[in-house]
Amino acid sequence: MIALFIIWTAVWLLQPGPFDLASEFGLFSLLGVIGAIFANSTGAGGGVVFVPFFNYLSFSPQSIVATSFGIQCCGMTAGALTWWRYYRVQHQQDGYWNALPSTLMLTVPASLCGMWFAQFSDHGTMLLQHVLGGANSLHTLFGGFSVLLSLAIFASIPLMKRLHFEKDIRRADIVALPFIAFAGGVITAWLSVGVGEMVAVYLIIRGFNVTMSIAIAVVLSAFTVWSALPFHALVTHSIVWEVVLFAGMGAVIGGLLAKYLVLAFSVQRLKLFFGFWVFVLGVTSLPLF
Repeated sequence: MIALFIIWTAVWLLQPGPFDLASEFGLFSLLGVIGAIFANSTGAGGGVVFVPFFNYLSFSPQSIVATSFGIQCCGMTAGALTWWRYYRVQHQQDGYWNALPSTLMLTVPASLCGMWFAQFSDHGTMLLQHVLGGANSLHTLFGGFSVLLSLAIFASIPLMKRLHFEKDIRRADIVALPFIAFAGGVITAWLSVGVGEMVAVYLIIRGFNVTMSIAIAVVLSAFTVWSALPFHALVTHSIVWEVVLFAGMGAVIGGLLAKYLVLAFSVQRLKLFFGFWVFVLGVTSLPLF
């Protein structure tokens, strides 16, 4: 953390007018902390915080998604490293966490393929433009996805009261997990959220350990958002780097704190609060309002 802070400070001071930059964009650090805490404590991507906020600030649709990815690269990576260390130190010999490595092997490549299919293939572009209405429909798409996600979260809450969990993936999971991850990668390419939430909800419904499901979702999301960044950095040039500079540092702090929030509070209450909040965001994003 000390080395990271030194690097961040050096990058900030090398910018033209660093103190003016801090006064203009410094509050985005708080946004990064909040987004990363929610993302890394529930398995949902930070886009559920960043997308509606950037839309309120009238960012362009491409800048909303691209900047959200930039911030999540910081926060989800910090969270993924924290969760991975927690697994290695405390749960590597825990039978209820057996499925973590194999689930990541099934979902990470599929999610990356879904991301690159949506970003680089003509079919992915045509699907977004002609079926879903294009990038200008981002707000409506985000609203619809958020409502569905919140309903899935509510449906999974009663399942969290289990005392015994599944230990190993089955043949059906070997087919279902890559399919869900690929579809989630496509959705994430468009909305900057999707794959972590979808995989986490599936694992909880299947009866796997809830905390492990969140850890898998965070690690998977970290790989996915990093795979999305080159397209926006080199092709669309839509990332608002000033926002990423400050919100990204906040997201690192939030990513490191999130694990302790999950372990300190009831997962059911976190999911209930988060599901209600996502539902409100989704409904208010629809054209009805």
